Amino acid sequence: MTKKTHFGFSNIDTTDKTKKVGEVFNSVATKYDLMNDLMSFGLHRSWKKFFIQTANLKKRAKILDIAGGSGDLSIGFAKQNKEYEIFHTDINQSMLQEGQKKIINSGHLMPSIVCDAETLPFSDSFFDCVVIGFGLRNMTDKEKALKEIWRVLSPGGKILILEFSKVWQPLEKIYDIFSFNLIPKIGKLITKDEDSYQYLVESIRVHPSQHELKKMMENCGFKKVSFNNLSAGVVAIHSGYKT
Repeated sequence: MTKKTHFGFSNIDTTDKTKKVGEVFNSVATKYDLMNDLMSFGLHRSWKKFFIQTANLKKRAKILDIAGGSGDLSIGFAKQNKEYEIFHTDINQSMLQEGQKKIINSGHLMPSIVCDAETLPFSDSFFDCVVIGFGLRNMTDKEKALKEIWRVLSPGGKILILEFSKVWQPLEKIYDIFSFNLIPKIGKLITKDEDSYQYLVESIRVHPSQHELKKMMENCGFKKVSFNNLSAGVVAIHSGYKT
């Protein structure tokens, strides 16, 4: 029997998800940053800045940026410390190219590599830190990806995940009204693609909660796992260590 997985609120064959997510990001790549600004009222920039500032990495850390297509985290870490060795990666060629343009325009040099988080093309214990910004929820097999991240981290290495999460319960109703009624319409106006942003808001709802993701990370071998809610839980930062 073919395994099923979520694509927003739909259940599809696991073999189809990578292709469908790829179609979403191929469609929105050139307007990705503009849409992020409009959907979050610019808050995504503050979230990413806080994420980078609180990472607390060693001076010459080797960093893997997974699903880093937009380039924001890679650029942010490069600005924070020129001695970081950063690998900018994404499974989607269109997103990777857009991010690479931004990286070059920012005056930084780093490899940009097409790769799948579920089968990372790096040796064991290669990185000091692996970061994922708004990419985990799009992965077909999150546990497989987390285990791959654990494999490529060196002992004492750190995983950092910035992702949409479960908003504070008293704000759920107004958050849902904004998400389901406005975001797809903004997507239609700006990118001519309402369906991709309908998928976006649905994918947030089926993504594991803060506590569920914490447990998943622990089951994949990470220790000292914790999370920090930002903007009343609209997003959360998860961290853990390979010991």
